[in-house]
Amino acid sequence: MIKMIFVLLFAILAQAAQSPYELMDRANALYREGRFKQAIVLYRKAESRGADPIATSFNIANSYYQIEKYPEAAATYRKAVDYSSGKFAPALFNMASVYFRLRQYPECVAAYHRALKLEPENVSGWLYLGEAYGKTGDRVGALRAIEKAYSYDKQDISIVYQLSEANIAVEDFDRAVAVVREGYTAHPEEVDFLVYLGDVYRLKKEYEQSAGAYREALSVRSDDVNTLYKLADVLVEDGKQFVAMDILNNILQIDPKFTDAAIFLGNLAYDAKFLDRAEFAYELAAKNGNAEAVFGFKNMAYDAHQQKRDDEALRLLKLAQKYYPDDATLEADILEFENQ
Repeated sequence: MIKMIFVLLFAILAQAAQSPYELMDRANALYREGRFKQAIVLYRKAESRGADPIATSFNIANSYYQIEKYPEAAATYRKAVDYSSGKFAPALFNMASVYFRLRQYPECVAAYHRALKLEPENVSGWLYLGEAYGKTGDRVGALRAIEKAYSYDKQDISIVYQLSEANIAVEDFDRAVAVVREGYTAHPEEVDFLVYLGDVYRLKKEYEQSAGAYREALSVRSDDVNTLYKLADVLVEDGKQFVAMDILNNILQIDPKFTDAAIFLGNLAYDAKFLDRAEFAYELAAKNGNAEAVFGFKNMAYDAHQQKRDDEALRLLKLAQKYYPDDATLEADILEFENQ
């Protein structure tokens, strides 16, 4: 028993003799190991023995953040900021991030502004500020923040998209287009810029310009079925259904399993009374598992019935049933025709 007491007393004395720097080292090691609660205890001991309160408060706050104790993290980041007389930017940036997590967006915006005064070229900070402004509903503030990020880094493709979206949010479509054009000039390999331009023009209801942008992208990637689909869609909005049908047919030659294109083609052909083409498209969609084809066949069958061509209506319903044998509504419709 005496030996055990002696060993314990020796251990206590050894710990008491540790310098604040040694305690900080041990705390940092615990932090790296993910033992955040233990790290907090040692950071506090290090501070009580004279360690830099800015560093200890900052590290304690980081530890709280890791264990998702966000109110405690925010309070401790504030201590680090106060100890530094508001000059320690990392604590301000992290404090802003915690406010965002806590959905305290006005406080988040204020903290980012303080941090960015110290580090005005911090691109990520401007982007996060823009996101925080967005949460407050301040679209102009968001736009200004992202514009600032863009002014420091025009090579980041993601910022180009974000800035364009921010301009669209304030309905400045011309600026949105200009930003994307600048981005494409700097990154001609980013063909998606052209597709995005098509989307922007479409929002403006400038359908010819939209189709032109999609075609420009297709001049580089001619077999891009998704862009071809967008082109067909905007052509329909522009009243050019027959051209759109040719585009959709081209898609299905490239990728017969693109069932949305098959349904789209079927609907357009049905509306134009190109019934053979509509049937082909619906059957192609059905072969590849798109259940919307059933509605196409039913519509065609209904029209045939209205024209007193019940044999044709029955044929169409049975064709649909071939691909969807468990569809109870098809079975009911077929029985109704057969019992007439």
